[in-house]
Amino acid sequence: MNEELGEFWLRNPWQQDDHNLSSFERNRLLLNAGSGRFLDISHLTSADVDSDSRGVVAGDFTGNGMPDLIVRSVGGGPLKVFQNRWPQKRWLRVSLRGTKSNSLGLGAKLKFEVAGRTLWRELYPHCSYQSQLASEVHVGLGDAVRIDALTIYWPSGTVQELKHIPADQHIEITEGIDRWQPFGTRRGRTGNDQ
Repeated sequence: MNEELGEFWLRNPWQQDDHNLSSFERNRLLLNAGSGRFLDISHLTSADVDSDSRGVVAGDFTGNGMPDLIVRSVGGGPLKVFQNRWPQKRWLRVSLRGTKSNSLGLGAKLKFEVAGRTLWRELYPHCSYQSQLASEVHVGLGDAVRIDALTIYWPSGTVQELKHIPADQHIEITEGIDRWQPFGTRRGRTGNDQ
């Protein structure tokens, strides 16, 4: 250990008031390159900020169907907003309303059949330090204009299938009712009427 060079040794660095090694970790933003590969694009997006970032929330804050990020750092300072500026693609957001299952459908598995591909998502709003994601599923569809079939496996054991759901919208599905409606409405267009 050389104190003149700033070197130090701690038995448990995560619980010391004067030295916190976790504050020296850099933020990372990973791009899904497909086939189980991810690329670190932190330096290209300015996400690799020099602060002790802890809380992060993803959501469509601009209303364009593309998830953005809000980052909060320990010790104050401004919130950092990272707006998603990738090329616009098709998307669908799904909110669930459980009747036999829990009211938000937490734990439901969703199977999207889109243009010959199958995409799986689970409704589990991940949390980070002092933050939580919305209770919804957001799925990117590439250039597909609709979901051919959506199968929901509810926590209660109910299995529900809906077909031909147009892209680029936020919909709400109630457990046991085989149609969808635009999010935030109690009556409106239904998916099976399209």
